[in-house]
Amino acid sequence: MPIAKKTAKPPVRLIPLGGMGEIGKNMMVVQYGDDIIVIDSGVMFPDDDMFGVDLVIPDITYLEENRDKIRAILLTHGHEDHIGALPYVLKRLGDIPVYGTRLTLAMVELKLKEHGLRFDKCAHVVSAGDVVDLGALNVEFIHVSHSIADCLALAITTPAGIIVHTADFKFDQTPVDGRVMDLRRFADLGARGVLVMMSDSTNADRPGYTMSERVVGDMFKDAFRDAAGRVFVTTFASHIERIQQVLTAAEATGRHVAVVGRSMENNVRLALSLGYLSARAGTIVELDALDDMAPREIVIITTGSQGEPMSALTRMARSDHRKVSIVPGDTVIISASAVPGNERMISSTINRLFKQGAEVKYENFSGFHVSGHASQEELKLMLNVVKPTYFVPVHGEYRHLVKHARLARELGMAADHVLMPELGDVVELSPDGAQITERVTAGHLLVDGLSVGTVGNVVLRDRRMLAEDGIVMVVAVTDRGREMVVGGPEVVSRGFVYLKQSEDFIEEIRKVAAAVAARHEEEGSLDVQALKDGLRHSVSSYIYERTGTRPMVIPVTVDV
Repeated sequence: MPIAKKTAKPPVRLIPLGGMGEIGKNMMVVQYGDDIIVIDSGVMFPDDDMFGVDLVIPDITYLEENRDKIRAILLTHGHEDHIGALPYVLKRLGDIPVYGTRLTLAMVELKLKEHGLRFDKCAHVVSAGDVVDLGALNVEFIHVSHSIADCLALAITTPAGIIVHTADFKFDQTPVDGRVMDLRRFADLGARGVLVMMSDSTNADRPGYTMSERVVGDMFKDAFRDAAGRVFVTTFASHIERIQQVLTAAEATGRHVAVVGRSMENNVRLALSLGYLSARAGTIVELDALDDMAPREIVIITTGSQGEPMSALTRMARSDHRKVSIVPGDTVIISASAVPGNERMISSTINRLFKQGAEVKYENFSGFHVSGHASQEELKLMLNVVKPTYFVPVHGEYRHLVKHARLARELGMAADHVLMPELGDVVELSPDGAQITERVTAGHLLVDGLSVGTVGNVVLRDRRMLAEDGIVMVVAVTDRGREMVVGGPEVVSRGFVYLKQSEDFIEEIRKVAAAVAARHEEEGSLDVQALKDGLRHSVSSYIYERTGTRPMVIPVTVDV
């Protein structure tokens, strides 16, 4: 009998749909044959020029095309840039099994309820040390330290080799919850042999080590003790460990704590019920109870660390919060770093708080925030412990990915073993090699109110033009039967010039439009579309010659 030839095992495929070359919107696809798992499903906040856009989520066209191959969505932790897109994703994909810790899934459930979705059919609670089989993919969950409790790294065993995804992490030797990162498990995996590691790059441009979260707790105690009046602390609503340190510091200094802001109130209530937050009886009080307390007995935890326009702290800074006002003698602690793109809003809020008479302590000068992400020496340590054959830096802007890749090469990794795919690139890996083989549809979808994906580049361009230069409408009344312009053209403007002070200029624009209409009438056959095109071109050109601006010109014809 002839001996059957051994068939080579197919490679494992990594497909980043988000979180590469950007902060947020994290989503990584791992595929082996007909089995797909999705790591995280996050959002990104819109840029300043994305007018009217609420959120940015990954383009999941590839997942929709391969819906029957998806075995699970794995959530590493409960931050918005890792779970925020899940309601929109599940609406499109249906009841995909979702794995995460108790805290992560409880936070997801709150989000799904806001979207009218139920979570009981697809939620699967896991803990560090658990192992699940998802088709040909075997996934182990590993505890890592981050700025939120219950953060999990992933070790994915495939027929092609082991994949390690570190999730967001840092080496915190004195974590608030007392649970040190499971470095031994990473070392065990490294000893077995890891095909590829994907690792957090957010702080790849910061030398040294990231400080322990406990440093902030000591700062809180000193600040609460020294402040003569009320103390306001704002941080991310999902930063449960930071909130715990506020509660602990308040108890140590004889202060009571009130919580303000819907997302903060929901998360505190949730974390207390699950045991992730603890406080003595009477520490947390209702906002109305503060009226009977002396200012130096009060701490208020609030939303608004990013200067969001509708957040509680921003409304306090504008003096339009219905229950709380900032007064001289108050101390405001901003215990968070700025998400890229939010610097201007944060700066505006800080200025308003100072104007109200508050003393504001913010990141650049205060030390009231430490990062939840590993710095360069910790990233090197992770690389040396895991010793992957191939390395893919993830979770960061392009500069972060480049810096992380350089660290790997400094540690002796060959340049062709350090891969930097872009969104949509398909990386195929096997013990025999690694290469980018193709591209799939990727990018971002814009969430505008209740609609997803209806706002694209063309709409954004129009909104940008309207925001920058305004709109000019040229209205003409036509009689197609007589092939004549029987009324107008009239000129209407919004956001371009103030009409009452620019009547002469508007009249000049009207004359330009009238000349266009007259030329089209003289041709003997009135082509309405040609008339609109002529009005748009001539009026746009005239306005640019006079003002150097390009408002959106919209010709309108009304047939009678």
